[in-house]
Amino acid sequence: MKKKSVFGTGILISIFFLITQAVFVSCASRGTVQAEEYYTIGMAFFDLGRYEDAEMWLNRARAADKTMVASEYNLGRIAFERGRFEEASKYFETILERDPDNVMVLKAAAYSRTKNGNIDKAETLYTRVLELVPESADDGFNYALVLYGMEKYEASEEVLNRYPFALEEKPQSILLLARAQSALNKVEAVDSYAKWVTVNTGTPGSQGLYEYAQTLEKAGLYAKALEQYKEAITAHTKDTETLKKSSIIFAQARLLLTEDPENDEGLAELNNAVKEGFSDLDAIEALMKNEKIGSDTMDEIRRIWENLLDLESKNSKESEDETEETGEES
Repeated sequence: MKKKSVFGTGILISIFFLITQAVFVSCASRGTVQAEEYYTIGMAFFDLGRYEDAEMWLNRARAADKTMVASEYNLGRIAFERGRFEEASKYFETILERDPDNVMVLKAAAYSRTKNGNIDKAETLYTRVLELVPESADDGFNYALVLYGMEKYEASEEVLNRYPFALEEKPQSILLLARAQSALNKVEAVDSYAKWVTVNTGTPGSQGLYEYAQTLEKAGLYAKALEQYKEAITAHTKDTETLKKSSIIFAQARLLLTEDPENDEGLAELNNAVKEGFSDLDAIEALMKNEKIGSDTMDEIRRIWENLLDLESKNSKESEDETEETGEES
């Protein structure tokens, strides 16, 4: 901690001398020299993470020398770091108006457009990047990711296949390929997910394992699908908006109940899913329509469904009562 403090103090002392020099230069001359001093001060503040001070000095640099692209670019970087993605995009695209083939700025603009949700614009920018540097696997991945987000699954797969090296060694590229192939209902998705598991040197994430299990189930590979559902449950550490542990347990229970109905484990796992918080009445109702499930098991599933329905009605009534009480107090 002490070293960091001394380092920071040293930078601040340097900034003080730079500011003094900039003031002196501003009295003596105008233009490029002054802009360069302002730019140096701005970047010193940037390195310290003091973005407001950095913005102030970089804006001065830009005002002093309109041709100073570096100031514009770094103002874009600051806007991006602070989550102002639309503003960042505009900084980068202003540079591109003067220098349309600047690959570094094209990448920054494309990534900013991805972050602010303008994937159509991001697609156009990534297309240009790959025209200029067709060997760039990382940018190929980003472009494929944008295409996937636009539900252009075939185009996403095509872009990824241009970079076989990445598909041999990069887990994120392999997983995206598997997802694109799965969306296209291609049987090759099974092999791509399997490769992703093999290449992943760390612990594969539960989301990918869950998708792999679903793909195996869709392909009729039930025993292998059950293995992967179990792996996904083991790997799951935290519920997210897109995946909850209870949903994985339910998927496992559903597969057991429909493909191995004589096995009591399916009903046990269904109860486990409910204990974990699973409450999708429609999903359980769909199970009750499956003719593969025996009558005794079906009765138990119906009992679980009715209990959840009662609980939902009770919670809804309590919520209405609380709303009424709040209204009366107001």
